[in-house]
Amino acid sequence: MRYLVLNLLVGTITAGSVLYLHRTRIPVRRLLMVLLFLLILTAIFDSLIIYSGIVAYTPQHILGITIGKAPIEDFFYALVAAVFGPLIWDYYEHKK
Repeated sequence: MRYLVLNLLVGTITAGSVLYLHRTRIPVRRLLMVLLFLLILTAIFDSLIIYSGIVAYTPQHILGITIGKAPIEDFFYALVAAVFGPLIWDYYEHKK
């Protein structure tokens, strides 16, 4: 459950950032395509890393829902990267 709490906190911040996206020039459709690509990569590579034994999760700290071998909590990081990357880029582009 620890990962879930952390992800909910970060997810809330990300949701607020998504609302900000409507006021930027970032194309939302393109952002969703990048997000889908990152989620697919996360499913593949996190599963491989977990399967190989490089990373292991304590069962008490995760929900137990997995995609491949990757716990659902791992996918929040792809969401954050897909949203915050363009937002940070847009912020610094307009700050010039």
